Amino acid sequence: MTNSIRGGNLLSLDGVTREAIIEVLDTAESFVEVNRRSIKKVPALKGRVVASLFFEESTRTRLSFETAAKRLSADVLSLAVASSSVKKGESLRDTIATIDALGIDAVVMRHQSSGAALQVSRYVPHVRVINAGDGLHQHPTQGLLDAFTVRQVLAERHGTTGVESGAELFDGLRVLIVGDIRHSRVARSDIAAYTALGAQVHVAAPGTLLPEDIENWPVTVVDDFEDALQWADVVGLLRLQRERGSGSFVPSLGEFTTTYGLTVERARLLRPSTVVMHPGPMIRGVEIDSRVADLPASIIERQVANGVPIRMAVLYLTVAGSKEEVVS
Repeated sequence: MTNSIRGGNLLSLDGVTREAIIEVLDTAESFVEVNRRSIKKVPALKGRVVASLFFEESTRTRLSFETAAKRLSADVLSLAVASSSVKKGESLRDTIATIDALGIDAVVMRHQSSGAALQVSRYVPHVRVINAGDGLHQHPTQGLLDAFTVRQVLAERHGTTGVESGAELFDGLRVLIVGDIRHSRVARSDIAAYTALGAQVHVAAPGTLLPEDIENWPVTVVDDFEDALQWADVVGLLRLQRERGSGSFVPSLGEFTTTYGLTVERARLLRPSTVVMHPGPMIRGVEIDSRVADLPASIIERQVANGVPIRMAVLYLTVAGSKEEVVS
């Protein structure tokens, strides 16, 4: 079990304790204030070098990690895979060795292969490795930012701050995750985060989009999607992972929407306090109706905004590994 990510890697949320997750969320709260300043910068990682290696396309994750590193005053090396030696057949090990020779402190990496981040951590054990998404495996910072966003909303309703509330707001919280569970690394990280914090997690999906080993997951599979919508405090929607073959697991996008899409009619089943989330990019009209995505219950834009403070917290804790004051 991982009780803190300080001075270590962040490869997965499996085995990360409630205390370690709360430490990240509390640290992120400090960086929320930094991001509200006119000069959005602190010297926490001044002189450190962070390499950004994205072997898969990304908009939100890559931009927020690179923004986070710069706001911590780190230098950022960004590898454009399309124009790199990777396209000429260079191995992952040789690519990492080349970048390591430039003198780096951390690697933020997204890769199409599950376990790639773990392999890199073995190639360069002296460098901190942060997994920005590996195949079908994990996307730990997305799980952290989703939990952070939920805690923010709940704390505001209670007239307190997330730091003051700790993890208590998650005790008994009812979370429903809907859609392509089978191919989603976000689902895996979200489930790990929510269950570690004390929430109950239910999942809803066509049988073909459930993992074969779902009975071993700490979740309840629901048969009645509409009943589950009335049960949930949080509804997390997932995109169909068509780049990973999910299209062959459903008869058509239209049929998926008919059975598991959050339509306007289904949104009326939600309780007034229920919030709707989506890690993006959304396919409007498939997993979520455009009108639902723009309702006050939707906290999707807040999720995007929280990507920067959460990733600042992760970079700070892993790279600096210090117990000193976070911001100045």
